[in-house]
Amino acid sequence: MTRTGSRAAITGSERLDYPIQLDGVGAFLAGTANVIMQLALAPVGYGVVESKVESGQVIRHPIKRFRTTFTYISVAMLGTDDERARYREAVNGSHRLVRSDESSPVAYNAFDRNLQLWVAACLYYGSVDIYTRMHGPMPEDEADAFYDHAARFGTTLQVTPDMWPKDRGAFDAYWAQAVERVSIDEPVRQYLHSLMTREHLPRALRGSPRFNTWVTIGFLPARFRDEMQLEWTAKDEKRFTRLLACIGIVQRRLPMFVRRFPFNLLLWDMRLRIRFGRPLV
Repeated sequence: MTRTGSRAAITGSERLDYPIQLDGVGAFLAGTANVIMQLALAPVGYGVVESKVESGQVIRHPIKRFRTTFTYISVAMLGTDDERARYREAVNGSHRLVRSDESSPVAYNAFDRNLQLWVAACLYYGSVDIYTRMHGPMPEDEADAFYDHAARFGTTLQVTPDMWPKDRGAFDAYWAQAVERVSIDEPVRQYLHSLMTREHLPRALRGSPRFNTWVTIGFLPARFRDEMQLEWTAKDEKRFTRLLACIGIVQRRLPMFVRRFPFNLLLWDMRLRIRFGRPLV
């Protein structure tokens, strides 16, 4: 991949030639932790907890919500400009109903670009964290190119390109300031605790509630653990680091189409939905 100035030369029809940053196994393991990070900003948290979009509520429709969220990531990172525009329109239809009212503890609006920027930042932070824990640091040129491309986590919706911090150093500064604003109130905390056990999933997909919770805590930075009132020891960290290193060793030996799953499958599914005129979300 070539670069021009501080931005990568990436168009809507081009693909990253190292899409391993979209890590399917890591996304399954760390997905709940990333949701907690996103909802730790109070307007995002209450926007989800109080959402009037019944079809998008993860507790009631976990499989549909999983498909919608992971398809968004797939389209944002691997889709064409036309596909991104189509998915933006579909998501906007749901977001129009997500806004605070007079009874809401905080003001929020799903079209707020600053809130969307925070969610995009969490997705980027999580992607890099997963990759680094499983495979080690990215080479500098790849890290820069992936960062530039990750702006699409936000620009696929209403975030404008100039809002995305200009480079990784600027992102670190933005992240440090944004994390200082996170605050999880009890209603949001209870909602997030219920997600950690995955009790909302069909029984066959739940796995071990204890393991699910432990892995989720492991992927949370310290500030978010504190807000969730969760404990994590040095022994936990050592075991967690060893587990992810072992998973990384296995994963690097898998074919690329397996490593991309489920992102490749969901992108294919979305393209079929476009072709046959079916709803995208």
